[in-house]
Amino acid sequence: MKGSNLYSIAIISAGLISLTSCVSKKKLLDSQIAYRYLQNDSARLANKVAEQGNEIDQLNQKISDLNAQIEKLNKENDNLAHDANSNQKQLDENRRNLQSQIAKTQQLQALLDAQKEKANALRQKMVDALNGFSSKELTISQKNGKVYVSLQENLLFPSNSATVNEKGKLALAKLADVLNQNQDISVDIEGHTDSIPIRGGKFQDNWALSTARATSIVRILVNDYKVKPESVVASGHSSYDPVDTNTTPEGRAKNRRTEIILSPKLDELYKLIEGN
Repeated sequence: MKGSNLYSIAIISAGLISLTSCVSKKKLLDSQIAYRYLQNDSARLANKVAEQGNEIDQLNQKISDLNAQIEKLNKENDNLAHDANSNQKQLDENRRNLQSQIAKTQQLQALLDAQKEKANALRQKMVDALNGFSSKELTISQKNGKVYVSLQENLLFPSNSATVNEKGKLALAKLADVLNQNQDISVDIEGHTDSIPIRGGKFQDNWALSTARATSIVRILVNDYKVKPESVVASGHSSYDPVDTNTTPEGRAKNRRTEIILSPKLDELYKLIEGN
């Protein structure tokens, strides 16, 4: 009985040892399997971390690019705002200049209209004053805001002479009366001849004759009829400003003339032009 018990105990002990050994192997295997899973999980996590790191780097680069674009757009916007401000200032300046030019143009037109009206009135006064003379003796015309009183040689002078005859003095007296009543008039007196050269006599050539005739009329207007001398200018043009042909007696007769050119003074007009 005693021997039988010992045998049983031995069998139980062997079984326990065997069971213990089996349990340890299983735990080891389970631990190895769990470790492999953990390794795989760790590798997957590392890959995900790497992928997410790459994504973060890409996002950071995109953010950096977007910030650069924003900065560039801000600069462009600042430049556009500056340009727009400069353009607006230029537009405002151009608008002011245009308005100023329009105002000056209107002033200029008003002065030109006033000059034209003065010239019209002056022409009519000359027509009224000289209506006793024929068209073969003198003509009165108007152009470019000026009045032209053209007196033929047969009214004023003997041939090749610069001495004004009595009928010519009568015409000059009537003309001077109008000038003295309208003293804001500039008076240009031009002597003209035909192209036939002078032979002998007092004058060297047609230059001398045309100039002498102009200055002779100036002296009569100023000395005899009291026209303001500062308003009068004399000049001789010889045969170089004809109004008709010099190949016919009729044409030459028209060219032998003294023109008295009357211009309303343009002081205000000159000031306006100089102000531009």
